[in-house]
Amino acid sequence: MRSSMKKIEHVNYDILDKAKAAFIVASQRTVKFAGAYGFIPESGFGSSANVFTLDLKPFLKAGAESLSVTLLPEGLGTSDDARPEDLSTEEALKFWHNIGIKTVAVMTNDAAASGLQTILISLYLPSSTPEIVFNETFMKGFLDGFVAGCEKVGCVYFSGETPQLKGKILEGKLDIAGALFGICPPGKKPIDSSRLSAGDQIVFIESSGPHDNGFTTLRKLAADLPQGYRTKLPDGRDFYDAMNAPTILYTPFVQNLLRENIDVTNIEPITGHGWQKLMRSKKNLRYVIETMLPVPAIFEFVERHANISKEEMMKIFNYGVGMAVFTPGDGEKIVEIAKKNGLNAVVAGVTEASERREVFVKPLGVTLTDEEFLLKK
Repeated sequence: MRSSMKKIEHVNYDILDKAKAAFIVASQRTVKFAGAYGFIPESGFGSSANVFTLDLKPFLKAGAESLSVTLLPEGLGTSDDARPEDLSTEEALKFWHNIGIKTVAVMTNDAAASGLQTILISLYLPSSTPEIVFNETFMKGFLDGFVAGCEKVGCVYFSGETPQLKGKILEGKLDIAGALFGICPPGKKPIDSSRLSAGDQIVFIESSGPHDNGFTTLRKLAADLPQGYRTKLPDGRDFYDAMNAPTILYTPFVQNLLRENIDVTNIEPITGHGWQKLMRSKKNLRYVIETMLPVPAIFEFVERHANISKEEMMKIFNYGVGMAVFTPGDGEKIVEIAKKNGLNAVVAGVTEASERREVFVKPLGVTLTDEEFLLKK
């Protein structure tokens, strides 16, 4: 007699536990990266709640009466889906390695813009089919890249969560997100825009490409190109490869600014909303840009093939600028510190008093107004 019992769906703990074990091993590789700020007790990793012991002696020595911290959640978005289906193993390892770095960057660069040093970082990686997404190539490429990013920033990877969410996430897809804990270094104050004023210099720090924003536009263009993601750029790179250039990790650069006692009145990471982010301060200022950094080839390619105006490009993409630093007069010092960190930079312009918030890009004759940009701080 044939049984009428239905097959019971259940969470695949064998796959998830194997993945979690790999994540714990990756965490152990980062255990000393934040040694200047504290340590991991001998119990190590693998507990339901891992522990990091913060060393308060440097703060007490600096006479600090308070400790400024941040808890910042963020997600990668869709950049991990921007790839061709026929990647070789070598190409896939490189792709996922870069995605690992980009995942660190999407969180830590925001913290860096406030002058905070990331100490702890975690991951949230839900999927419906862990047996597909947590394959050997992904695990090696992504975790090697993520650990490399942690080492560059100087933070400890505190593992995270890998839930199986059948019915909520498409098969074969993975959502990449996480959170970080960061602190303001001893003797320093968080950077905000409270002291930003007319006459401040604007210093542009280069990007490596799209970083982690504008991928809806990029993926749409790839779908319209005859060769798709394999379309060659003038510099010989595949379109997907140029899109996936590792995002620059700005934390070491910003911490160097603080150590050198550079007078910084504001920092803006140029992410979503593009150059409109320059006018994120609620103050009525005009941001006059007179000198630009070189525009990466991928943006010129997108502009031409998607028939997007320069104004729209600057509203969508970073267009070659990953971070803008504002200062009353230390612009050239900031450029020199950027160069010491291997970053191209330029004193791009100046802020002016205005009746409204706007960005004027003089070399291109483009003006961005606050009519479509409502974010303020």
